[in-house]
Amino acid sequence: MKNLKTVLFLALLMLIAVPAFGQDGAAQSGGGFVLHVAFAMAIASGLCGMAQGKAIAAAAEGIARNPGAAGAIRILLLLGLAFIESLALFTFVKAA
Repeated sequence: MKNLKTVLFLALLMLIAVPAFGQDGAAQSGGGFVLHVAFAMAIASGLCGMAQGKAIAAAAEGIARNPGAAGAIRILLLLGLAFIESLALFTFVKAA
C-alpha cells in the first residue's frame, strides 16, 4: 500500500511539473505573477527539505555508530547538502 501511495504521489508531481516548464518565453511577456513558478518552487523546496532532513538524520546516525569517522561523514554531509540545495536554486533560475 505504501508503494502505491508513493507511485501516485510521484505521478501527481510529474503531472504538475511537466506543464510548468513547457511554456514558451513569449507567453510570459506580461511580467505578472506566474503560477507555475510558484508550483515549481514549492515542489523543489519541499523535496529539498525532505532530502536535507534525511541526510542529516543519516549523518547523525553514522556519527553515533562510528565516532571515529565523524570528520569524513561531516565533509560528505556538507557536500551532499550543497548538491541538494542546488536543486532549489536551479529550479528558481529555470522557472523565473
